[in-house]
Amino acid sequence: MQRLAIACEAIAATTKKLLKVGIVAEYFKLRPTDEAAVSAVFLSGRAFPAWEETTLQMGGRSLWRIVAELSGKNEGELTAAYRRHGDLGSIAGEVLPEHPDQGLTVLEMESTFRRIAEAHGTAAKTAVVRDLLARATPLEAKYIVKIMTGDLRIGLKESLVEEAIARAYGGTLAEVQSANMLVGDIGEVVRLASAGKLVEAKMRIFHPLGFMLASPIDSAEEGLSYFAEAAVEDKYDGIRAQAHAAADKVKFFSRTRDEVTESFPELADALAGLPQDAIFDGEIVAWDYAAGRPRPFRVLQQRLGRKKVSHKLLREIPVAFLAFDVLFAGRDLVIDRPLRERARILDELLSAERKIIHYRDTEAQRKTGKAGTQEKLAFEDQDENSEVRIIRAPVFRAGSPEELEELFAAAQARGNEGLMIKDLNSPYTPGKRGKSWLKMKRELATLDVVVTAVEYGHGKRVSVLSDYTFAVWETNEDTDKRRLVNIGKAYTGLTDAEIAEMTQWFLDHTIEDQGFRRVVDPKIVLEVAFNNMMRSDRHESGYALRFPRIVRLRPDKSAEDADTIERVREIYDQQPG
Repeated sequence: MQRLAIACEAIAATTKKLLKVGIVAEYFKLRPTDEAAVSAVFLSGRAFPAWEETTLQMGGRSLWRIVAELSGKNEGELTAAYRRHGDLGSIAGEVLPEHPDQGLTVLEMESTFRRIAEAHGTAAKTAVVRDLLARATPLEAKYIVKIMTGDLRIGLKESLVEEAIARAYGGTLAEVQSANMLVGDIGEVVRLASAGKLVEAKMRIFHPLGFMLASPIDSAEEGLSYFAEAAVEDKYDGIRAQAHAAADKVKFFSRTRDEVTESFPELADALAGLPQDAIFDGEIVAWDYAAGRPRPFRVLQQRLGRKKVSHKLLREIPVAFLAFDVLFAGRDLVIDRPLRERARILDELLSAERKIIHYRDTEAQRKTGKAGTQEKLAFEDQDENSEVRIIRAPVFRAGSPEELEELFAAAQARGNEGLMIKDLNSPYTPGKRGKSWLKMKRELATLDVVVTAVEYGHGKRVSVLSDYTFAVWETNEDTDKRRLVNIGKAYTGLTDAEIAEMTQWFLDHTIEDQGFRRVVDPKIVLEVAFNNMMRSDRHESGYALRFPRIVRLRPDKSAEDADTIERVREIYDQQPG
């Protein structure tokens, strides 16, 4: 493990990608295959291969306490170390003591990670982690903690690890990338590459692939500027999911490749028994079958993370899987085929003697997009008591920015976030964001809020106060007194110069110094935008903003002019659905 940690230090010390790749490749060459395979997973920033559902379930707060205990440092010393480094791994490397006989192997670290994952309860997990860090050298502990927190911070992406594998073992980069996509385990790719068997990598159903990603656009004009032929879909406000179906076995995976089947058992039942194996891409949404439209994300949220869903929830919050792409069909991986061909395969798969909800339209409507201007879409075989859970996501066409704007307005009227605009000639590129898929959405609203607390940032922002907690006013009906109640937190939107200026202001106006967090004089007003709003016990206001971002500082406004909880409730009640 010490050799891996030394390699990580060297990787972090250079900004040159080719040099980083060379360091990793040389490390692979010098290590046994099994050790190199495990190291490849760690160097990709993971404790376990991407396809595995295994997680450590060890929070940062618990790790902080273990590091504090083993170091013997007081809170002030640890806080000072945090301000110097900004991440717990680097703190561990600085403050943990060195003892004789310390040192671990990479394989020992992997087996211990699995023991942590298998341990039940915080106390049991803490005992294993404490022993692991006590046996590690300070430099090893630095990278053990970084891997555990998923915050490696050495400027190394998985794509560079792929390049290093190709350089170390002689395969082409394309072969390495293809094998990694198919098996979902970069450690297994090392084993295949070292044996000269990269071309033998096979697609394994129930091992999720990466998801194709979309790039944001600012206008309808931009949405039609990158390609000649576009498919237009609503952008749904649910959770992206990949459905794997083979005979009567069906599993759903989230964008983070975690299995979520248990939270949505009715969806698995609906897809079971397909005539051929398949992998679909789509969105899980809370669905109003009587109205023929999705319900807000805040409704779906009640179904998330549940290992057992009650009959009451199944009845009160029915869900649907809106399928919009297919990645695998029969025995063929189809991601290299153009979207127009994948769409045809998807239609055939979902229509083969199965009761799948399809949107009723005509070829003329698809070309013009006019069918999408209504608030409720008409679907085949749909009624209030429908048990169908799989919906073929409607697809429209737009030939002008004006038509795209009409589709956008209609999508929002149906309770969706906006639009997806896709190149009909594009392949499916897992894990990549380009201009083949575009997303067009706009904020639900903005609020003027007051900053109540600030925190030091991460990475290049470790020395500035860049994470802002903010509040709105609430009036006590009995006393008529006002107080600020927190409603959210944001860290994007301001320039580096603005953050630096505000950092000095917050340092000069700190009410309570809590180390990396400061309660500040509530004088600074921000305008924040957000996609939607949810009920939440996390904040004192009782609400939480989804995807909040800072639009601008409002020096023209005093704190007394900020928005109120009444305005928050008004926005919440006006949300579609």
